[in-house]
Amino acid sequence: MQRLSDPGMTRKVISQYDFDFRKRFGQNFLVDEGVILRALEAARVSKEDVIIEIGPGIGTLTQYLAEAAYQVTAIEIDKKLIPILSETLAGCDNVEVIHADVLKVDLSAIAQKYAPEHSLKIVANLPYYITTPILMNLFRRNVPAQSITVMVQKEVADRMTAQPGSKDYGSLSVAVQYYSRPRIVEEVPPDSFIPHPKVTSSVVTMELYEELPVRAQNEELFNTVVRAAFGQRRKTLVNALSSNAEIPFGKEQIASCLDQLGFPPAIRGEKLSIGDFVSLSDCLSASG
Repeated sequence: MQRLSDPGMTRKVISQYDFDFRKRFGQNFLVDEGVILRALEAARVSKEDVIIEIGPGIGTLTQYLAEAAYQVTAIEIDKKLIPILSETLAGCDNVEVIHADVLKVDLSAIAQKYAPEHSLKIVANLPYYITTPILMNLFRRNVPAQSITVMVQKEVADRMTAQPGSKDYGSLSVAVQYYSRPRIVEEVPPDSFIPHPKVTSSVVTMELYEELPVRAQNEELFNTVVRAAFGQRRKTLVNALSSNAEIPFGKEQIASCLDQLGFPPAIRGEKLSIGDFVSLSDCLSASG
């Protein structure tokens, strides 16, 4: 079959199956071969790799992944796309399509089928409405992947890579950078998709740490502290944490820990690095 990165071919497939784009699944099909090739290059996809693709759509990116990788497992939530994928990927013997919600799939089990001979990488054109839950699921379930390369909304990419003190720095920045080294590969304009989204997109690749540079003693508390710190980012850190129902510590305990760590009492969460948040959550945990 002709490449689905050809816009004419994509329109033909959509018309043939009378496919209706469903807003709730955030469906926008990539039709830019240059972007696809640069994403694969950034992910360093090789014949040694097993790829989990989240949201293959009609199989545009999947076709390229199948050529470059040892094995591809594509997970698609929309049952209407499954018969389309059966046709568009008919010649790809190393592709398995799973009809499921990726949040409910045991991705580690997929990795174990091919370990240790093959490394796992995750590649996805993520639905923008559920980008953060999918990323958090991948990180916190310790899926044994070497890297994650995704297409996301540009504003989300900016937040993923933001540094302390910047306007984009927030809980997503801390979460992504706690587990990985993220890098923006390139921006992708709306006309690279069918249909055109209303926003500019970005390709981001994240190299996952084999050993975390810093690790919180209580990661659940660490995550809660980070969410609370940015939940009311205009407040001082003491007030943001002490007024949050999920934080089981009083204002005095929080202020005492900040003082022990050498932070001024009026500091806001946006000024703390990932290591600072780890130190703060560890101090609070130790204070009981």
